[in-house]
Amino acid sequence: MFVMLEKSFGLFFFLKKPKNEKGNARYIYLRLTVDGISKDVATKRQWDNLRWNASAGRATGLKEDAKALNSYLDVMCSKVYQAKKMLMDADRMLTAENLKNVLTGQGEERRMILATFKHHNEQMKALVGQEFAPSTLMRYKTAHDHAAAFIKWKYQLEDVDVKDLNYEFVSQFAFWLKSVRKCGHNATMKYLGNFKKIVLECIKKGWLLKDPFAGFKTNRKEVIRVALTKEELNDIACKEFETDRLNHVRDIFLFSCYTGLAYVDVYRLRRSDIVTGVDGGKWIVTTRQKTESATRLPLLPAALEIMTRYEDDPKCVNKDLVLPVLTNQKMNSYLKEIADGCRINKNLTFHIARHTFATTVTLSNGVPIETVSKMLGHKSLKQTQHYAKIVDLKISEDMAALKQKLSAM
Repeated sequence: MFVMLEKSFGLFFFLKKPKNEKGNARYIYLRLTVDGISKDVATKRQWDNLRWNASAGRATGLKEDAKALNSYLDVMCSKVYQAKKMLMDADRMLTAENLKNVLTGQGEERRMILATFKHHNEQMKALVGQEFAPSTLMRYKTAHDHAAAFIKWKYQLEDVDVKDLNYEFVSQFAFWLKSVRKCGHNATMKYLGNFKKIVLECIKKGWLLKDPFAGFKTNRKEVIRVALTKEELNDIACKEFETDRLNHVRDIFLFSCYTGLAYVDVYRLRRSDIVTGVDGGKWIVTTRQKTESATRLPLLPAALEIMTRYEDDPKCVNKDLVLPVLTNQKMNSYLKEIADGCRINKNLTFHIARHTFATTVTLSNGVPIETVSKMLGHKSLKQTQHYAKIVDLKISEDMAALKQKLSAM
C-alpha cells in the first residue's frame, strides 16, 4: 500500500497567448505543481489580458462577465482539491500528472464490473480441485449471469463501470432476483454475497471508494432442517427391498446417517481414510470438500457393519473406495422410492442423512454440541447450533406426548 506523505502543492491560473493570433484575447490555463513538477490544464475559457490580475490569477473588474469567470475558476479550484482527496483516499501517489488525469478523466482505465467478475471466475476455475470445489465455481458463474441479465434489464447495457455501483444498484438487483428470477430470500442473499465479494475486491484495489452494500442487510432467514426420527431411521435400517439397487442406496444413506458425512465426502471416501484411532477403534480421518475443514470421527458399529458388506465389491476394491456411491441425482431419485417403501412422509434426500446424524443420532442422545461440531467438520459452533434448535422441537413434541399420557391417567 502506498503511504501518502505531505508534499509541496500549488495551483494558479495564467493566460497563454494563442499562436498566430493578434489582439488581447488569451486562453486561461490552470497550472498544477507538486514537488516542483508542473502540469498545465486547459480551462477552455478565453479572457482579455488587459482585464487580468496575473498575481491573483483572476479577472479584474466588477462586471458580470468577470464575476462569472472568477466563479467558474473557483469551482475548478474546488475540483482540484476533490481530486487531491480522491487520490489520497485511494492511496494513490499525489503527482501533478495524476491530478491532471483525474480532472480531465484521462489516463485511467475504466473498470467494468462484469469484466472484473468474469476475470475472478476464470482465476477460480484454474484453482478448482486445489482451493475451490466445482460447485463453488458454478455458483459464481450463475451469480455473474444473474448480474449480467439484471444490468441488461435495468440499464439496457452490456456492462457498467465499477464507479457507478451504489446502494440503489444493490437494492434493485435484490428486487430483480426476487421478482423477475423468482429466487427465494436465501437464494437472493447467496447470489448477492457472491457479487459482494467482487465489489469488495474492487474497493481493496482502490477502484471504488464507497461500499455500495453499506446499509444493505444481507441476513438470511433461518431454515428448519429436516431430519429423520429414531423410528423412521429404524424403519429404513430394518427394511429389505426387492432390488439390490435400493438396498445399496439404503446402505449408503444409512452410512451417512451414522457418520454425518455429506454426499460428496462419502463419494470421495477412500479405505485409506479409515485409520485406527486413539481408542483402538476405527476412525474416519478426512477433509470436507465444501469447507476444507478436517473431520475426525470414530465409526459407530452400524457404520462398520455397512462397510464390511462392501469389502469385496469390485468397484470398491479397484478404486480403493469404502462404498460404491452412485451420482447424487440417482441417489436422491432412489431415496424417494425408499421413502415410499417405508411410508415416510418426507422429501428424503441425501442431505437429510447429515441432519439425522447431527440430531437424532448424536445431540438427542446427549453428545455435547462441541463434539458434534467437530465431527461434522464445522468451522464454528454457530453452524451446529441450528441443529440444536431442531432437538428443542423434538423435546417439545416428546413433552406434549407425555402431557397427554399424564392427563389420561
